[in-house]
Amino acid sequence: MQQRSICVFCGASDGVDPAYGAAAEQLGALIADHKMRLVYGAGDVGLMGRVARTAQANQATTFGVIPQHLVNWEVGKTDLTSYVVTENMHERKKVMFMNSDAIALLPGGAGSLDEFFEVLTWAQLELHQKPIVLINVKNYWDPLLALLDHIITQGFAQASVKYFFKIATTSTEAIELLR
Repeated sequence: MQQRSICVFCGASDGVDPAYGAAAEQLGALIADHKMRLVYGAGDVGLMGRVARTAQANQATTFGVIPQHLVNWEVGKTDLTSYVVTENMHERKKVMFMNSDAIALLPGGAGSLDEFFEVLTWAQLELHQKPIVLINVKNYWDPLLALLDHIITQGFAQASVKYFFKIATTSTEAIELLR
């Protein structure tokens, strides 16, 4: 049986609440415990670095993808099982997506939102059926969920847009939803 790969989108910063880092580390450990492969943005900073270092410490297979212009900024983590440097952000997202079976979204910023909305849109357009789980650590994503409700009530999306992803409050719950 082929190893399942989980693509994790998350911040290149730790954020202000230590719970975000704890959730990233827990997710990395769970990916390893469940013999899954981590696919992520190949950075060694912020939540990205935490999930990867913990996955590695627990013997998980790791697949990192980073665009050339971010190698220094995000401190490209070259000691991964697989380390791919792409030409640009679009190629990075494509390679990450194509090499994963499911997507998990930890807290993050504009880049994480971009990644989430792209895979959500692709699901809505029936371009994939990969499971997507939003990990709502300490209600971090509540404003995003409120925005989606607003988009729906204002007639710019059908209520079904919320059926294309699941919401977890912990990394443990997310792994169970992705399995």
